[in-house]
Amino acid sequence: MSWLRALKETARSGLSVERRRLEPAVAARGALGLALVVGVSLALFGPAVAASSAFGAFQAAIATFQRSYRPRPTLALASGLSLAVSTFLGYLTGAHEALFLTLLALWTFLAGLAWAVGPTVGIIASSNVAIMLVTVTLPTSVATAAGHAAMIAVGGLVQAALIVALPVRRWGAQRDALADALAAVADYARRLRHDPTASFDPVPLMTARSAAAVTPRQARRRPGELHGARGLAERIRPVLASLADPAVGAPAEGPERDRVRELLGAAGEVLDAAAHAIRHGEPVELPPPAVAALRTPDTGAILSGAPRRAATRLAALLGDVVETAEPRTETAAEARSRPTLVRLVPVALARMRAELRHESPVLRHAVRVTVVACAGYLLGSALPLGHGYWAPLASVMVMRPDFTQTYARSVARFGGTLVGVTLATAVVQAAHPGTYLSGALAVLCAFGTYLLMRTGYASSQVFVAAYVVFLLGMAGEGVSQTVRDRVLLTLLGGVLAMLSYAVYPAWETPRLRGRLADWLVADGRYAAAVVARYADPAGPTCPDVREALLGTRAARIAWQEGLVRAAHEPVRHRGLSHAAADAAEHALAQLGRVAMLLEAHLPERGAPPVPEAAALAEALRRSTERGAKAVREGRVPGWEELRATVDAWDAGEGAPDHFLLRKGAPLLLEALDELSEALRDAAATP
Repeated sequence: MSWLRALKETARSGLSVERRRLEPAVAARGALGLALVVGVSLALFGPAVAASSAFGAFQAAIATFQRSYRPRPTLALASGLSLAVSTFLGYLTGAHEALFLTLLALWTFLAGLAWAVGPTVGIIASSNVAIMLVTVTLPTSVATAAGHAAMIAVGGLVQAALIVALPVRRWGAQRDALADALAAVADYARRLRHDPTASFDPVPLMTARSAAAVTPRQARRRPGELHGARGLAERIRPVLASLADPAVGAPAEGPERDRVRELLGAAGEVLDAAAHAIRHGEPVELPPPAVAALRTPDTGAILSGAPRRAATRLAALLGDVVETAEPRTETAAEARSRPTLVRLVPVALARMRAELRHESPVLRHAVRVTVVACAGYLLGSALPLGHGYWAPLASVMVMRPDFTQTYARSVARFGGTLVGVTLATAVVQAAHPGTYLSGALAVLCAFGTYLLMRTGYASSQVFVAAYVVFLLGMAGEGVSQTVRDRVLLTLLGGVLAMLSYAVYPAWETPRLRGRLADWLVADGRYAAAVVARYADPAGPTCPDVREALLGTRAARIAWQEGLVRAAHEPVRHRGLSHAAADAAEHALAQLGRVAMLLEAHLPERGAPPVPEAAALAEALRRSTERGAKAVREGRVPGWEELRATVDAWDAGEGAPDHFLLRKGAPLLLEALDELSEALRDAAATP
């Protein structure tokens, strides 16, 4: 993709507005906390302290809107306290430009590395640096600086207290994640009616898994219906696939296929009903036709063999889902453990330390944002525009570890700032609002920010820019700065951010082969773990199928996210074209699907072993590991060892007396051959 087209696409994505469900109650609660902080601070301490405390309350509320399953009060407190520390250190060094520049460089570099921990931590850290640039201009002494920092922390404390006192949809994010997972499996069941080999996107299940991890304190308060349904959805998915696939399930046409379609439709309706009940905390209301379809006694007469076993297991699992989804008061005795924030510190430091390598995109982002923030601060201070912090503030807020988000947010930040600053300055010049009216207008703009935050970066930036104008106007700062000055400084910050990525990039496109190889290895381990379970059903020495499945899902999601980031990069495909990437993705998805079909009929622990499966499992593992090495090196992988095993089985040499294994082995090889063809076409493309 050319640079011109890349800029066009990223600008379009940055200025787009998404249609999302608004949460006015949550936005109003955040604005209420901000209003309380501003009002009390104005009455007791004056405009300057009120501005500092308002930034703390504003940022604390922003933190609670991030996609995180940690308790929202904890996020608000962590944001307020970290911002208080940042701004106090900034106050101490603000009078000495060299010292402040050193602190800015250190703080920005650490904020850039914080993206290794996760997007929520990265956003909070970046916001701390940006707001520190603004608030450091307010105090005049160390004592007042300490008071300002304390009020910033109080702002976060107030927001946390309001979340506890005025809860809005308790456990709402966790309910939505689990309901989305069940709804995704329901949609999969319906798609299988028309496409028996349809693929399944594992993202909703992985999101639900992340949401299911809780701290010990959360585990004692979690509603019972949020525990257990996700695991059942995980087990239902392979059963649905094995029931629908003609290779191991019912024939493609005839009475058995009609019965399977009826069962799949009923399963979709039951799962949708369970998802609705969990999302809203209501009793499950099952559609009578779906219940009748699942309980009809003629299923055993129509279906036989593997399809009959799958239908029986599906009905039992759906019954467990319905029972689990019913609201109840008891909490889970066991839960996936999520470390507390205190225990997360050494984990976070270890992840940040692991990114200190030249090829790390997070390290490159940290270097870029540090250089840009310092350069923007120096340029902003040198220009005769006043309040030069607008330039580094814009840079820090728009920069992300990947090209697409950085460029899209730069355009959105400039557009939103242009509109927001123009409107806010026009109001100030026309109405000349006093201190209290400026504070009220700032609170109103904050409400607009919270309300539209998830609809797009550009729309929220209109209100953020106006919020800063009104808040600084309330404190008597920035009144003399014109619209032109603010817009020019914002443009300067955005241009610096965009130039930094062009000069010191971290392109995703060259890493696609590595991500594809990681997915191939993960798929191979998953398939090998499933096949090995047939060889040793007791499984004391077999690989864990569940862990292998999670590994292949994580690798698939990493590949898909990398593909999305690479789509708008102005970089040649470097040996992996879009067509080859699509074909390779389809091949590996088929490999995972075949392994999933075999997983749906795993033998019980007391079942007789199939010793011949051990050779297939080992051939799968070694072949995919060698194939991954070839993919990384730009070669077309071969599957000689696996092919030899499958050919021997076809010739009757050591073939297992097991229908699914004999049927599944050629399907696994066929999927890998499709991958080789996709990469062979990529190698032949000039």
